[in-house]
Amino acid sequence: MMKKNWAKMFMASTLLAGVLAGCSGAKESSNSGGDSKTIKVGVNLELSGGVASYGESLENGIDIAVDEINKKGGIKGKKIELVKVDNKSEAAEATNGAIKLTSQDKVTAIIGAATSGNTVAQAQIANDTKTILLTPSGTSPNVTVADNGKLNEYVFRTSFIDPFQGIVAANFASKELKLNNAAIFADSASDYAKGLAASFKETYEKAGGKVVAEEAYVAKDTDFRATLTRIKAKNPQFIFIPGYYEEVGLIVKQARELGITVPLMGADGWDSPKLVELAGAGALNNTFITNHYTSGDPDETIQKFVTTYKEKFNGESPNAFNALGYDTVYLLADAIERAGGTDTTKIKEALEKTKDLSRITGTITIDKDHNPVKSATVLEYKDGKQVFNTKVNP
Repeated sequence: MMKKNWAKMFMASTLLAGVLAGCSGAKESSNSGGDSKTIKVGVNLELSGGVASYGESLENGIDIAVDEINKKGGIKGKKIELVKVDNKSEAAEATNGAIKLTSQDKVTAIIGAATSGNTVAQAQIANDTKTILLTPSGTSPNVTVADNGKLNEYVFRTSFIDPFQGIVAANFASKELKLNNAAIFADSASDYAKGLAASFKETYEKAGGKVVAEEAYVAKDTDFRATLTRIKAKNPQFIFIPGYYEEVGLIVKQARELGITVPLMGADGWDSPKLVELAGAGALNNTFITNHYTSGDPDETIQKFVTTYKEKFNGESPNAFNALGYDTVYLLADAIERAGGTDTTKIKEALEKTKDLSRITGTITIDKDHNPVKSATVLEYKDGKQVFNTKVNP
């Protein structure tokens, strides 16, 4: 759950530097992030724009968790107060939102964004203002560790990272499906897709598989037939398609129309109800994804969450983004509880020490790079429904 890295990552540098200079001193690590009875938490999500489905799903999970915690008395007697901003699925807007949340609202933490690019766009602000930034679904490695190798000190995530999903997909193709050649069709403008493609290729080839074709598309493309025809000519036994539901739905539909019947596989970026609308239930048969959880898991805690979600949202089953949003609130609440208050330096240290925290999307232990060590689930689409296939431990 999650990921796009648009080119316009930040506002004009002079404006950003000026705003940061003004707000970095305004928030000390001991800032309460709320009044004496509340803990103020920002929510910076894609509530409109290209990947609004992700942001809306996360928001639903966040709201349920906050409601549960507040009904039980909050954290050390303080209720969580959410301050929400819509980043419109754009990195520049994510930056603007983070500036507002830290300088004006003075939140203790920010949950979001859904995508890696929109999370990275907030990282400098989080570090400079000592504000916890916790992405539920940004899976690119550079979210928590910058391209220069430096740890983003105040940035954490709830989801596993892209390379792990690529490894799981490659092992599934080679070991479970026992297929010895594959093609890769990835979004060339997305760090999320490129990271997945690279880890898939490396793992698949190490296992003895051969990548017979590598093709690319660009976000917002709608006609993929020419490229799919080139891929089909290479006779792959399997096609790995790391990307987001908007394009993937059309790719799957057009692939099946061209007579491509081999297994297709992606990652958590496929996980949206809109995927079935775009691709069609029949076209999605014999397709697979790596994901964070499944609502079909019989675990008692998971089923309690599923029941609560269905009651609130008219019988709709919660997807992985709903679960990640829910778990992110509880991960943050657990750290605030152990930190003994809202000093963000202490919350950061508590997050770093998180170990064996049992949640909906797995048992979470935070590693040195601020990533959770947790399992991944492989799901299969059957007549438009996600069906549990297998679970893979790290």
